[in-house]
Amino acid sequence: MTEASARRKPTEQPVLLDTELDHLPPELRWREWMGRVEAVIFAASEPVTRSVLARVVGRNCNIELVIDDIRAELAGRPYELVAVAGGWQHRTKKIFGDAIRAAFGTAAGEGAKELSQAEALVLMCIAYFQPITRGELSSFFGKEVSRDLIGVLRAEQLVASGPRSPQPGAPYTYVTTKTFLSQFGLDTLRQLPDFEALEDAGLLSKEKLLDHPRVCRYRR
Repeated sequence: MTEASARRKPTEQPVLLDTELDHLPPELRWREWMGRVEAVIFAASEPVTRSVLARVVGRNCNIELVIDDIRAELAGRPYELVAVAGGWQHRTKKIFGDAIRAAFGTAAGEGAKELSQAEALVLMCIAYFQPITRGELSSFFGKEVSRDLIGVLRAEQLVASGPRSPQPGAPYTYVTTKTFLSQFGLDTLRQLPDFEALEDAGLLSKEKLLDHPRVCRYRR
């Protein structure tokens, strides 16, 4: 086997890595774990989960404390570690958004398609009431929510098919995705603003949604 073909051969064994680092004194061991965790998060294009980070640190390493120490060191930097979509990710701080727009014409995270008001309202309903069927969405708005509208949200990977509904015909339900959490800077759905609080503040109500003239004009 030539050297070139050997390089092309897929790795069959996982990379062996000393995670415990017992040969290092505690302070140096902690610094090495911090470096590994930050390197893995920095290299990833998506939020990195705790289970992935656990592969590069010792069994007794508290990953949350490692993250806290990394955040403390980044306090004066233009980027930070944020908890999003069930993991952690490096993100530029919002206060530098204008500088990034001036340089590139867009800020980080703004490359996704801008949703119409109807699409955004349907997405909001799915987020709050998932799993929910298209028929239930249509009943909620008093107008048909078309397959085309749902298709836009699916194409943006903001929603996906959920479990079949127990209703006659077992229609599909729709749920939000990790991409949804990432796009809106949420770690979990529990961080969504409380629906009742939005109603109490007069910012949102079922009646307003039902009466909105632009809701769900799409048709099959």
